[in-house]
Amino acid sequence: MSAEIRRAAEILRAGGLVAFPTETVYGLGADASSAAAVARLYAAKQRPADHPVIVHFADAAHAFEWAREVPEGARRLAARFWPGPLTLVLKRSAKAKDFVTGGQDTIALRVPVHPVAQALLREFGGGVAAPSANLYGRVSPTTAAHVREDLGAAVDLVLEGGPSEVGIESAIVDLSSGAPVLLRPGKIGIGEIEKALGQKLVSKTTASPRHSGGLERHYAPRTRARLVAPHELDREIAARGAAVAVLAFSRPDERVDFWIRMPRDPGRYAQRLYAALRELDGAGCGLILIESPPEEAEWAAVRDRLAKATA
Repeated sequence: MSAEIRRAAEILRAGGLVAFPTETVYGLGADASSAAAVARLYAAKQRPADHPVIVHFADAAHAFEWAREVPEGARRLAARFWPGPLTLVLKRSAKAKDFVTGGQDTIALRVPVHPVAQALLREFGGGVAAPSANLYGRVSPTTAAHVREDLGAAVDLVLEGGPSEVGIESAIVDLSSGAPVLLRPGKIGIGEIEKALGQKLVSKTTASPRHSGGLERHYAPRTRARLVAPHELDREIAARGAAVAVLAFSRPDERVDFWIRMPRDPGRYAQRLYAALRELDGAGCGLILIESPPEEAEWAAVRDRLAKATA
């Protein structure tokens, strides 16, 4: 166990904030059993008090202690995908207080696979509330530098772990009331989740629990961003020229000063997305044009993030 991990766990026990890498994005961690620590987390992120956080654990056994009901479907998903980029929403136990659930009767649980996250969670021994380590509603961080850029001195310690492997947040499945509901798509595809469950997922409704990333506008750069169909991109550039920054699959256009070419593989695109949005956000342009991704199922998570970033 490294000295830095021990120090990070001590900071958490003392009510401090530790940013740490996960396979999805960097999280801002606080002791999930401490009202004061979680209040400090919310203040650092400028996060609304009724917006619940995901609580992270080293393993499924500890995670399920925070749920009073663990249906068979939850155990199947945990056995198949934990540790990994999947969050389960279950009925909360007495361990889960209002300050992490947003006052709801449900709790969001995750077991990350990143070795630094695992080391920290094992050393700490309890649940760590850890939304993304950025200002609320903005583009999530995928490097330690992004965390420092957004939160600065509000964080007591930032653990280094390299660029996030997945690059977008975990899929969220609600198993708190009957049929399983997909609240947020992620790297793990709908088909994979349904195969592990042995049943179909249903779409969320207005009655579904509030959850991370659930607002219409989220993951958003400060610069206004707009999705553009591939056949409309040239026309938009012709009309605006150097006044825009572009995120697209095609090669750069000489009329545009700030252009990032993205991979055509959905996994590689997701891994690069937030860093690319941050780079273009700093270009000083008045608008970011984003070429719309394909409609295929494997692009669902990317389309979800882009729809919210451009809402």
